[in-house]
Amino acid sequence: MDIQKILTKLHISELNEMQQHAAEAILGSDGDVVLLSPTGTGKTLAYLLPLVQLLDGTSDAVQALVITPGRELALQSHQVLQSMGCGIRSTACYGGRAAMEEHKVLKEVKPQIVFGTPGRLNDHLDKENISRYGIRYLVIDEFDKCLEMGFQAEMQKLIKSLPGLQRRILLSATNLEQIPQFVNMSKKGTLIDFLPDDEQTSERITLYEVHSPQKDKLETLKQLLLSFGDNSSIVFLNYRESVERVNSYLVEQGFVTSCFHGGLEQKEREAALYRFSNGSANVLVSTDLASRGLDIPNIENIIHYHLPESEDGYIHRVGRTARWDAQGRSFFILNASEHIPEYVEGDVEEYTAPESQYTEPARPKMTTIYIGKGKKDKISKGDIVGFLCKAGGLTADMIGRIDVKDRYTYAAIKREKLKQVLQQTRGEKIKGIKTIVEDCNVTLRSKG
Repeated sequence: MDIQKILTKLHISELNEMQQHAAEAILGSDGDVVLLSPTGTGKTLAYLLPLVQLLDGTSDAVQALVITPGRELALQSHQVLQSMGCGIRSTACYGGRAAMEEHKVLKEVKPQIVFGTPGRLNDHLDKENISRYGIRYLVIDEFDKCLEMGFQAEMQKLIKSLPGLQRRILLSATNLEQIPQFVNMSKKGTLIDFLPDDEQTSERITLYEVHSPQKDKLETLKQLLLSFGDNSSIVFLNYRESVERVNSYLVEQGFVTSCFHGGLEQKEREAALYRFSNGSANVLVSTDLASRGLDIPNIENIIHYHLPESEDGYIHRVGRTARWDAQGRSFFILNASEHIPEYVEGDVEEYTAPESQYTEPARPKMTTIYIGKGKKDKISKGDIVGFLCKAGGLTADMIGRIDVKDRYTYAAIKREKLKQVLQQTRGEKIKGIKTIVEDCNVTLRSKG
């Protein structure tokens, strides 16, 4: 397996120190591994790169399970593996959709790795949709979060049901005081600890406070976002109803946003993250659901519209920015009765918005189109790029992220080329098949 070729596909020049240590521990021994490293340092890739080298790509058996605390991380990790192009098949299983649909996918894909939430993985094992006998590797991602969310019983049941389990890999962004006995870690296991001794947040993050003259912070938030131009920003709030209210206000003011919280249907949540991650929305308005397990690059600003409810929550919020070697900024919007929480370490500057050239919200660089053909029509990403270049008149640098689903495809293209693409692809065929191409920014939720 050509690891350098995989890194080149992922636009990564070299692994960081933590990832190198993880690869050495996983590939250089036959024991269990515990990896502790801050949010945003690349733990998903740290375990996936060595893990795929241990699996038999010629076998149709499930050989590894990856437990995640939530649907988003399961889906995202599956997408990271797909983007590696290493030949190892995978799928994601989680609640919120019919288990029967997932069973069909499992039969069709024949994955070697299955990412999933504990309850749904147990369900498939109980129904024998996943054979337990070929599973040799178990990864528990965000192990601390799994315990915090009360998944002990589900994880204990799952681990006890795997007779051939040989190795366990645990990942956490916080220190683990004690690993429960049911995990059954081997005594010859390896601990890789890259948690900083005293650094609460990355030194690449600059902290700011922004004072709101009114108790209601909406106007202050608007002016703050205007000063960012087309930067990518997450606005964090503590309640679902508040997310809906703030998101509606921003949309009315002309911002292009994505709204994200646990009360949405799974398809709506996936659609919201898709638009934000592919650059079709500048602003993600969210509860703390988006503070963990989402690996979206190039987020420049974190805005605390509501103050974080705990230090741990704060750390995970700001961990969404300054990922890898990037710089980031964190903003506290404070009304007259609020102050910076005592647990926030480091200097907090007062933010003075620069003379803004934006009197109206900046439009995102990209927009999303819907193409009515997918994997079941034997359509690949390469086919989509060829179609958009030949029929739509685009060049490769005008095309962003492409997600090919079973029956349709989402593609990000330069916003200014939308009208041209819709006109020039009308009635055109892709691989000899007639298809439809639509602007799906408005209708993405219903189609997703």
